Amino acid sequence: MKQQVKIINRSGNELPEYQTPQSAGMDVRARLEAPVTIKPLERVMIPTGLYVELPDGYEMQVRPRSGLAAKHGITVLNSPGTIDADYRGEIKVILVNLSDTPFTIEHGERIAQLVVTQYTRVCWQPSDSLSESERGEGGFGSTNTK
Repeated sequence: MKQQVKIINRSGNELPEYQTPQSAGMDVRARLEAPVTIKPLERVMIPTGLYVELPDGYEMQVRPRSGLAAKHGITVLNSPGTIDADYRGEIKVILVNLSDTPFTIEHGERIAQLVVTQYTRVCWQPSDSLSESERGEGGFGSTNTK
């Protein structure tokens, strides 16, 4: 069963959609009145013209598109960005140009992916100790040392 999500589309573009039957992310497009050129190492906030009402217990993650990252060095700066269920403003994407070449974003260009997922909220249980595990305190590459 698919989860219904209310969306307002003021972009002039089609709604985000899955590109294949098993895609997790939907491509989202830029809503621009004029092209935006991102200089090397510059970051810009690109509007999408989309507003959503996510159900309680859901979030929307904004993730980079692999093609833009691999071919042009364009990625989502705060990846993954999180759209909370109580946010009602326009979805905007913070892009950064990690290449040495300026890159121009056009109206309607696919700039990121949106992934809607359920999450669990936790209640912290203060403790003086934690149970033992095979990994223990090993971190930052420690699992590749065996």
